[in-house]
Amino acid sequence: MKLTLNNFDEETKNVKKNNKNWIKVGLSTCGIAAGADVAFATIKKVLQENGSDVEVIRTGCAGKCYAEPLVEVKIEGMPQVVYGNVNEEVATKIVQKHVMGKQLINDHIYLVKDA
Repeated sequence: MKLTLNNFDEETKNVKKNNKNWIKVGLSTCGIAAGADVAFATIKKVLQENGSDVEVIRTGCAGKCYAEPLVEVKIEGMPQVVYGNVNEEVATKIVQKHVMGKQLINDHIYLVKDA
């Protein structure tokens, strides 16, 4: 199905309903310039190595260019968190500690969305 302005909201709602666990990586121009493409690839690779089925989703600009690359993580039973300044090392920690180990990476948290 082709994504249009008319069905965008419905598709977004379906993604949120159907996915309990996901990671969103901001891949706008500012994110890519700061290394988000490396973070995205690293997250996908480490998830695969760990046999995780967590979905990795590309997103656009969040308006916090100073903190790019931004990575938002939603794992069932944990707060929804936005991490900033995510390089390859931090991306690996996100998967190993947050996703697999159920521990927050406090020194890179920019926003906690829920508890």
